[in-house]
Amino acid sequence: MIKGKVAKVSGPLVIANNMSGVQMFEIVRVGEKELFGEVIETKGDLASIQVYEETEGLKVGEEVISTGNPLSVELGPGIMGGIYDGIQRPLKALRDMQGDFISRGISVSALDKNKKWLFQVIAKQGDQLASGDFLGFVQETLLVKHYIMVPPGLSGKLLEIKEGEFTISENIAILKDSDGIEHNISMMQKYPVRIGRPFTDKLQPDEPLITGQRVFDSMFPIFKGGTACIPGPFGSGKTVMQHQLARWSDADIIIYVGCGERGNEMTEVLIDFPELKDPRSGRPLMERTVLIANTSNMPVAAREASVFTGIAIAEYFRDMGYNVAMMADSTSRWAEAMREVSGRLEEMPGEEGYPAYLGSRVASFYERAGKVKTVGNPGRTASLSVIGAVSPPGGDLSDPVVQATLREVRVFWGLDSRLAFARHFPSINWLISYSLYSHEFEKYFEKGELKSFNNIRKWTLKVLEEEAELQEIVRLVGMDALSPNDRLTLEVARSIREDFLQQNSYHEIDTYTSLNKQFLMLKVISTYEETARLAVQKEVEIEAILALPLKESISRMKEIKETELEKLENLAVKVKELITGLVGGRA
Repeated sequence: MIKGKVAKVSGPLVIANNMSGVQMFEIVRVGEKELFGEVIETKGDLASIQVYEETEGLKVGEEVISTGNPLSVELGPGIMGGIYDGIQRPLKALRDMQGDFISRGISVSALDKNKKWLFQVIAKQGDQLASGDFLGFVQETLLVKHYIMVPPGLSGKLLEIKEGEFTISENIAILKDSDGIEHNISMMQKYPVRIGRPFTDKLQPDEPLITGQRVFDSMFPIFKGGTACIPGPFGSGKTVMQHQLARWSDADIIIYVGCGERGNEMTEVLIDFPELKDPRSGRPLMERTVLIANTSNMPVAAREASVFTGIAIAEYFRDMGYNVAMMADSTSRWAEAMREVSGRLEEMPGEEGYPAYLGSRVASFYERAGKVKTVGNPGRTASLSVIGAVSPPGGDLSDPVVQATLREVRVFWGLDSRLAFARHFPSINWLISYSLYSHEFEKYFEKGELKSFNNIRKWTLKVLEEEAELQEIVRLVGMDALSPNDRLTLEVARSIREDFLQQNSYHEIDTYTSLNKQFLMLKVISTYEETARLAVQKEVEIEAILALPLKESISRMKEIKETELEKLENLAVKVKELITGLVGGRA
């Protein structure tokens, strides 16, 4: 234990002397109130500490005590359904202890050390075990079987294992390593947040993360183990999209991190999520969700910690064999926290004042996503998908945080304030967004039943691009200058935009659309385009086609239930019959 003294206080940054021997990223306790801090720089016997709590009232000369441990998370039964702050303090437990305001320096275990869990054994006495091997499991919720694993870096012969009800701190097994040292193992393990958990091999993602959001799944898909970013200005719908992804994506486990978000938005999450039902099981969604709340009025330094706390928890469940999806909203606020601390350290600023290491810090976060073969037996393949929202000032996509993020992610969902102001949600701009998983997307559907999905997706994107070119002509010379074929293109593009891409997250049916329904919806629109194109070639007036009573039927496709998809097939037949009837009538 190293004891130093506070030499300088500058907001969340504290400089302490007499700290020789302290390690980088070591946790320390600062001052009389024992504020929680992390060493971020050492020079001689001076240590720069970012404090994760308010430093108001902290005086020069107060004691700083090292703990010898890095910033770590507690992992074990009881974590699922939890609501934590950025350094994994349980907010419900804090409220029960102290009311609505958190006292500085308070230290509370992240997990309940008194609750007993029924541990059921998988491993057998005498087994030779390695890191990541399953010892047994706890049925933590009806949706999540929580596997107890041999902690990372530990291996040896299992001398003893017990089944029954235990607290997470009680010993359930004894492991003897190759040096003959016996290790007691409990159901809880601690793991440093800044170090990625080990895995055997990183694999190429080959299965899409189905979100139920049409613009994502059909146009710009993300795969399980993939990375995506959602940059956009204030009011463009980033947070609602993150909520939709958390609720409807077909991941097994959801980790939602509110990183520097406004208090009212985070409050909405904390109130709404416990009330939501898991669409697959009908159980409460919180039975497979962990929430980390770090609002904009909380200490700035804890924003960075909250992101790494979230991904450390996500990796833990990935190692159990689950497909995990993590949402971070918003990484811009995390970068702003880095900029503030960097400025107080008097480091040489980079672009727009951000630290020069912004890119590497962003990369250290996103690179922990992926589809992997986990360590341990039985062998298992699992994934961790990371979706980060970015809030550049004024929606400027040249912002350093956006550019640093785009270098690391493979899916870009660019938000457009003009679409948001026009009440087109999700306000994803289809002309600037992209997915680098398109090739994997095509391979995935070539193997399945929806083989035509690839062609219809390419056709949809092509129509939208043609619309953008035609709109330029319309702005210059007017609609009358367009040929019937071009007018038909504009009408089809309008239908794609309004009847397919636009989606109401608050509508009971429209909030989620399966891949089958998405395909059939596009098939209706493509049938309309194909049949109308043939009719135009046979000199049917475009006005006659546009006057057909089809717009309302097509626009109501969104309201067709998943159990009634035959109505979409019937609609495609009806569209073809009505337009073909014009050709027959002309003949």
